[in-house]
Amino acid sequence: MSKQINVALIGNPNTGKTSVFNALTGLNQKVGNYPGITVDKKQGVCKLARGFKAHIIDLPGTYSLNASSIDENVVIELLLNKNDKDFPDIAVVVTDVENLKRNLLIFTQIKDLEIPTLLVINMADRMSKKGISLDIDVLEKELNTKIALVSTRKNQGIDNLKELITSYKSIPAKPCLNTTDIDISYFENLQKAFPSQLLYKLWLVITQDVNFGKTSRQEIDAVAPDSYRDFKTKSNTDLKRLQQKETIKRYQFINNVLKKGQTIDLSQATDLRIKLDRILTHKVWGYIIFFIVLFLMFQAVYDWATYPTDLIDESFASLSDWVKNTLPPGAFTNLLSDGIIAGIGGIMVFIPPISFLFLFIALLEESGYMSRVVFLMDRVMRRFGLSGKSVVPLISGNACAVPAVMAARNIENWKERLITILVTPFTTCSARLPVYVIIIALVIPEGSFLGMSYKALTLMGLYIIGFVAAIASAYILNKILKIKSKSYFVIEMPSYKVPLFKNVALTVIEKTKTFILEAGKIILAISIVLWVLASYGPGDDFKNAESIVKTENPSISETELEDKIASYKLENSYIGIIGKTIEPVIKPLGYDWKIGIGLVTSFAAREVFVGTLATIYSVGSAGEKEDEDTIKNKMAAEVYPDGSKVFTLATGISLLLFYAFAMQCMSTLAIVKRETNSWKWPIIQLFSMTTIAYVVALIAFQFLK
Repeated sequence: MSKQINVALIGNPNTGKTSVFNALTGLNQKVGNYPGITVDKKQGVCKLARGFKAHIIDLPGTYSLNASSIDENVVIELLLNKNDKDFPDIAVVVTDVENLKRNLLIFTQIKDLEIPTLLVINMADRMSKKGISLDIDVLEKELNTKIALVSTRKNQGIDNLKELITSYKSIPAKPCLNTTDIDISYFENLQKAFPSQLLYKLWLVITQDVNFGKTSRQEIDAVAPDSYRDFKTKSNTDLKRLQQKETIKRYQFINNVLKKGQTIDLSQATDLRIKLDRILTHKVWGYIIFFIVLFLMFQAVYDWATYPTDLIDESFASLSDWVKNTLPPGAFTNLLSDGIIAGIGGIMVFIPPISFLFLFIALLEESGYMSRVVFLMDRVMRRFGLSGKSVVPLISGNACAVPAVMAARNIENWKERLITILVTPFTTCSARLPVYVIIIALVIPEGSFLGMSYKALTLMGLYIIGFVAAIASAYILNKILKIKSKSYFVIEMPSYKVPLFKNVALTVIEKTKTFILEAGKIILAISIVLWVLASYGPGDDFKNAESIVKTENPSISETELEDKIASYKLENSYIGIIGKTIEPVIKPLGYDWKIGIGLVTSFAAREVFVGTLATIYSVGSAGEKEDEDTIKNKMAAEVYPDGSKVFTLATGISLLLFYAFAMQCMSTLAIVKRETNSWKWPIIQLFSMTTIAYVVALIAFQFLK
């Protein structure tokens, strides 16, 4: 029977901690939330030698154990609570070979907690380029630990790292320096008051307000009983001064260690990073390059995704036809072909563009360029009452608004954080992409401008509209909300790197899988409900649909008759009645009752809109021609009773703008409520965004029709 050990992966942001995590766990990883808080919890399993198995937790990036955010509190809570099931048998601190001095601060702090602590020096392949040489034996002796020199890019040192983790009991747990001499009498009194407790644990508990989420009273007492936290013989100001002295003492120790164990030949170091930064963060060229990158990204999303998207679309259409022709006729066959397969097919066709979007975002993050974008946009953010830190949630919102809203936790200033939370849903998330792609394909003509297709330009325009709406709303909220505040923006510029294929691939696979599973569950459930509502109806009109249609159309062909019967049944079904009820409200926007049903159901999740229409049009049609059996073609062929097309340019633009501004997402509302601890803000958010969406869509349709 294999023995499992807990491994906590800790480190500063941008040290390659995720790369080490991926190298150890591969695809054996999952993402969840820490109990009681919505902070990402990445964990995975790594098989080791001698029958060992490591349960690895990738903790949020932090610069020290002096926490200033909820993310950093997560690290402290785990390291202080020995009763936690995930309490580490060994802590693995990941550092960057170019920033050892800063990275080693948290290493020395964890050592003071007397946890076996292994030091990983990552990006070893860059040492020669940067003129860095290390004496590992000296560093191990001075830091009282074992060191793994690794390069995840070249897959070097990973086996040695696994062996050191397996031999965790041989790694010293004693501190590498004594910091109590910053105030000898204070620490002596503290130790006398709690003689059985670890001194540095007491110091951490006293000097900061650790948030214990929804942990029980017993669990809190196990980490930091009131008797610990209430032991304050010094004022908060004096405690802060002692913290500063402690930090200085640690850096003095780190400097002395690096003088002995590290040599840097600056003549060998390259200045390419400085030259690139001058261009990419330039007040003119920086913005031009950023927009060129966006142009190329959206062009590629459309061009590259076209072929796999068409293949998936046709495959699901063929599967639906095969089910109809193979299985016995009846309700179950119709449910399977017109409800489940059509609904799931309505979302599966968008896996290629969404995957490509995740791919490009991962490449920008891995290369180090995304940090330059954040720095660049800080200049814009300041004018609208935000800081550069707000750009992180706004950019994250291009993937999903839920984690983007949670990312605002890094903003210490409450006013800036609140404004960021309220405006982030304007940014174009991946759930909007299915709606955008299908509508653009239907109503935007072929052609190009300056080498870029009209469709790609339209998609990019929608992303820009979302960002501009977020910025404009932030400006208005900054004027309306009378909250006095002042904050400073600090961001680290990581080194430029060629993106690591494994990291990019794992990111794309993980995020796409999450999108499919989360959206798939909702779509499957809604598709079944919609099919039932669309396949049954009250009253004689639904029951006698066939005789009524035959009476009104005595001389039409069999195929046309079947289509008219199916359409008549749908119109008088339960879903048809719902759609007809809301049609007067949405008709001025250019929408019929079928589109209205899509708007209502997509409140569960925006991407459900396309699946809804796919289900409705599958139920409401019969005997399609072979060239009209895909989702896109069914929507393109939809007409009003007078023969005019439903999806015209005016209707399409109106729909695109409605989804660009509307909230249309229950999950986002729920997370806003949780982050603001009030229903006030999500309700204001819902009504204001819906009103803006309605007015803009109304103006667009009336102007273009």
